[in-house]
Amino acid sequence: MGRKSSPPPNIVKAPPAKPPKLTQVPTQSLATQTALNEAASKQQRLNMEKGAELDRVNAEFFAGQDIRRTQATAAENRLSTRVAGEETRGTIRTQGQEDRAGIATTGLEYRRGLETAGVQDRGLARVTGQETRATRGEEGRQTRATQGQLLAGQERQLGIRGMQERAAIRTTGRETRDLARTEGLQTRLTAAEQGRQSRLGIRASGQQERLAEMRRGLEQRAGIRTTGQQERLGEMRRGVEQRAGLRETGLQERAGMRTSGQQTRLTRAEEGRQTRATTRVTGQEERRGVRTRGQQQRATDLQQEMFRRYKENRDFEQATGAYRV
Repeated sequence: MGRKSSPPPNIVKAPPAKPPKLTQVPTQSLATQTALNEAASKQQRLNMEKGAELDRVNAEFFAGQDIRRTQATAAENRLSTRVAGEETRGTIRTQGQEDRAGIATTGLEYRRGLETAGVQDRGLARVTGQETRATRGEEGRQTRATQGQLLAGQERQLGIRGMQERAAIRTTGRETRDLARTEGLQTRLTAAEQGRQSRLGIRASGQQERLAEMRRGLEQRAGIRTTGQQERLGEMRRGVEQRAGLRETGLQERAGMRTSGQQTRLTRAEEGRQTRATTRVTGQEERRGVRTRGQQQRATDLQQEMFRRYKENRDFEQATGAYRV
C-alpha cells in the first residue's frame, strides 16, 4: 500500500540564446548634423575662395593705383623740373638781354658824352681863338689909330722926336706883334695841351669804364654760371631725393602688402585648422554619442531579453509546479 512516487518531471532547458544582432539605425539628428556640417564646410570653402579672390582683386587694384600714383607723381616731378628749367633759362636769357642792353646803352651814352665834350671843347677852343685874334686885331687897330693921331698932331711939332717916336712906335708895334704872336702861340699850346690832357683823361676814363664793364660782365657771368650750377645741383639732388623717397615708399608699400598677405594667409590657414579641428571634434563626439547610444540600446535589449527569459522560466516553473500538484 505504499504509494509510488511519481517520477520527477523532465525539465527541458531552453537552448542558450544567440547573442543579439545589433543593427545600427541612423537617426535624424545625425543626418541633420552631417548635412549641416557639410553645408558649413561648403560655405566656409566658398567664403575662403571668395575672400582669396577679393584679396587678389584688391591687391591688383591697389597695385594699379600705386603704379598710376607713381606714374602721376613722376610726371608731375618731370613737368616741375622742366618748368623750373624753362623758367630758369628764361630768367637767365632775360637777365643776359637786359645786361647786354644796359652795357650797350651805357656805351652809347658814354660815347655821346665824349662826342658832346669834344664838340664843346672844340667850340670853346675855336671861340677862344677867334676872340683872342679879334682882341689882338682890335688892340693893333686902336694902337695904330692912337699912334696915327699922335703922329698927325705932333708931326709938325715933333720933327726928330716924331721920327724917334715912329721908331719907338715901330718898335712898340713889333714888340706888340711879337707879344701877340707869343700869346697866340702859348694860347694854342695851352689849348693843345688841354686837348691832349682831356683826350688822355677821356681815354683813361674810357679804359677804366671798359675794364669796369668787363669786370662787371665777368662777375655777372660767373654769378650766373655759379647760380646755374647750384640750381642744377639742387635739381639733381631733389630728383635723387624724390626718387629715393618714391623707392622707399614702394618698398614700404610692397613690404606692407607682403606682410598683409602673409598675415591673411596665416589667418586663413589658422581658420582652416580650427575648422578642421572643430569638424574632427564634432565627428568624434557624434561617433562617441552613436557608440554610447548603441551600447545603451544593446544593454537595454539584453536586459529586456533576460527579463523575458526570466518570465518564461518563472511561468514554466509555475506551470510545472501546478502540474505536479
